[in-house]
Amino acid sequence: MTDDAPNDPLIRLRPLGATGLDVAELALGTWGLSGDGYGPIANRESEAIVRRAIELGVTLFETSDAYGKGATEALLGRLLEPHPDALIATRHGLDRSEKPPRKRFDPAYLQAAIERSLERLRRPAIDLYLLHNPTEMTLRNDELLAWLRGLKASGKVKHWGVSVDDADTGRAAMEAGAEVIEIAYNAFHSPDLASLGAEIAEARVGVLARSVLAYGLLAGLWPVTKIFPEGDHRRQRWIDADELSTRIRQLDALRTLQHGEVVSLRGAAVRYVLSNHLVSTAVLGPRSVAQLEQLIREAGKAPPYLDEERLARLPVKLAEQGIHSW
Repeated sequence: MTDDAPNDPLIRLRPLGATGLDVAELALGTWGLSGDGYGPIANRESEAIVRRAIELGVTLFETSDAYGKGATEALLGRLLEPHPDALIATRHGLDRSEKPPRKRFDPAYLQAAIERSLERLRRPAIDLYLLHNPTEMTLRNDELLAWLRGLKASGKVKHWGVSVDDADTGRAAMEAGAEVIEIAYNAFHSPDLASLGAEIAEARVGVLARSVLAYGLLAGLWPVTKIFPEGDHRRQRWIDADELSTRIRQLDALRTLQHGEVVSLRGAAVRYVLSNHLVSTAVLGPRSVAQLEQLIREAGKAPPYLDEERLARLPVKLAEQGIHSW
């Protein structure tokens, strides 16, 4: 533990929609711990991050059966076994047994995947089961919906939801009865969640906010000449160097949020997400214990997370940089 790491565990909780669960407002995402999306990571580092997250009071751990071909679920199963109150959210529907990987949401495939996940997670039931970014059309499939309705009754999952790519799919998920949606939400990408706000509030759906730092962009640490190594998904995401350098320059809009206790862009970015009352928890993806501690330390522990006047001016600042957030 670093000398300036948080000494007290996270104690601020938020309701996860109408599930009856309360979750710490910062969750641990594990894609970066799998070695899949951001390049290799030592097993000891992945373990250390999970253990430190537990110490700091993180209560929700987000993963997928596709991460590390199940190895990341197995990691969480082993490390969280002594902590039965810790919640695990896992996503299903991405079949990596074939090349290229393909989406599969037929009930037979998903049911078999649940059995494998339960064994890896060392649990009798999955706390939060999420479909892994299906299409809107998929969520209107009667066979799939009937299977989902019977899933909780089977006792194999406690709550179910959908990880979605956009507002239309989020709306379809809520219409299908999802208790929780996971959606990309950050200062540069906010319209999808904003457009669903009234429906989320009315249905009391829990919200997991992912891409809080826009894959690291909003931490504000990259030079405009940034080049990603092979094996890092961001190499394909920002294949156009001019587009990435433009995004990095647009970070100037967020600097207006740095004030008082807000000492970094990454802190401002996390606080931006936490300032939205629709968000149940912000899913963080640190790749080291130091990053985890920095994020938690700089996120603050209670509202107001950001100066309200500065936050109100942010859409104008973003628009001046060519980003229309609302």
